[in-house]
Amino acid sequence: MRISGFTLLCLIGFCIGFEGYTFGQNPNPREVKVRADKARVEAEGFWLYNDLPKAIEKARETGKPILVALRCIPCEECVKLDDELIDTNPELRPLLDQFVCVRVVGTNGLDLDTFQYDTDQSFAMFMLNADKTIYGRFGTRSHRTEWVGDVSIDGMARALEGALELHAEYPANKSILAAKRGQPLEFASPEMYPSLRDKYNDQLNYAGDVVKSCIHCHQIGDARRDFYWSQSKPIPEQLLFPYPHPKSIGLILNPTERALLKSVVKDSLAEEAGIQAGDRILTMNQQPILSMADVQWVLHQQDAAGSKVALRIQRGDELMDVDLQLPAGWRRADDTSWRVASWGMRGIATGGMRLVALTDEERRQIGIADGMALKVLSVGRFGKHAAAKNAGFLEGDVIVKFDGQNDLETEQKLFTYVNGHHKPGDRVEVRVLRNGASKSLTLPVQE
Repeated sequence: MRISGFTLLCLIGFCIGFEGYTFGQNPNPREVKVRADKARVEAEGFWLYNDLPKAIEKARETGKPILVALRCIPCEECVKLDDELIDTNPELRPLLDQFVCVRVVGTNGLDLDTFQYDTDQSFAMFMLNADKTIYGRFGTRSHRTEWVGDVSIDGMARALEGALELHAEYPANKSILAAKRGQPLEFASPEMYPSLRDKYNDQLNYAGDVVKSCIHCHQIGDARRDFYWSQSKPIPEQLLFPYPHPKSIGLILNPTERALLKSVVKDSLAEEAGIQAGDRILTMNQQPILSMADVQWVLHQQDAAGSKVALRIQRGDELMDVDLQLPAGWRRADDTSWRVASWGMRGIATGGMRLVALTDEERRQIGIADGMALKVLSVGRFGKHAAAKNAGFLEGDVIVKFDGQNDLETEQKLFTYVNGHHKPGDRVEVRVLRNGASKSLTLPVQE
């Protein structure tokens, strides 16, 4: 009889105690969940738990490829990819059996030369060879709680099948897989970044508070942006607009298939390139494409100032080569408001305010025909996110001019402007409308 993860959590966390936690104590609920998840995975024995070196050793011994799941605990927001569904799915399980499967539950000590991915996600999967050649990636989202159009069990199965095909051809195909690894980042592992260096080690602390010892995925992105901004350098656009979603250039992919176009947005860059619904993307810049995450990887590597992506597509029985032109500023079309990165940028650029563009009806009501009109949805109350509150900004204010600019129509454009024109310590004059009256306030630009 299979014991569910929840039942096992209850048994371990509340009946017998575990690793320093005994019956009668009241540990942090997340601490309980993380430790129970570790006990479950290790007891079942299918996934290696947080041991990449062992996975590589086992892959060399068996000749199997490796599947790495970067995921701290089962994602409560992505029920479609719950651990138990993955492990028991009748289509997925035979595919998983052909991999050495390893679960990485924290990024402490993670090799960032190999594992580069969208750190604003709750999970990411890598399919790779024992020599760390990457076959493909899996795992995408466009909002904290929106997954339906991005990932699925079927889509994961197609990606695994593709990785197995590439593995069967390896090493004859090694040259076309080289670009699936990126250039080295600023530091080799997360705990080496200055903002994380004095807070974390290269390993999780299971002898103490394991939750507090963990470097979460999003903290890598935060640390990378902080590395530039703390030196009064602009944050690279690749970090402000990371891993652009395919829909931002007009590609609507079918989440149940391998890079199959469900539709193409009218008047988009994809339509201009001649891409059509029903096309299957086989390669981008000669890289084999296994999933939406692979598409994002290629897009992520492109120059924000503009570039060309070479696509090989299958349309019916015909193979076609298509050039996708990305103009200057193309990254800025992606919606980044859902990303954790936006929280950090609000601390820098808006003093903790969350802003949203007024609707046409709201503009008519207050008499703003065009130009900037960003309503303050909320004002932070703690730390640097309280800077706007301390400067006198209120919820409901409408920002109509920022540092003399009246064309920053979205919060995202405001972030980009501050990043390119200001440094920590600068002060910006902001004009707001409050109850029909115009008011001038001064906002600090922060680290």
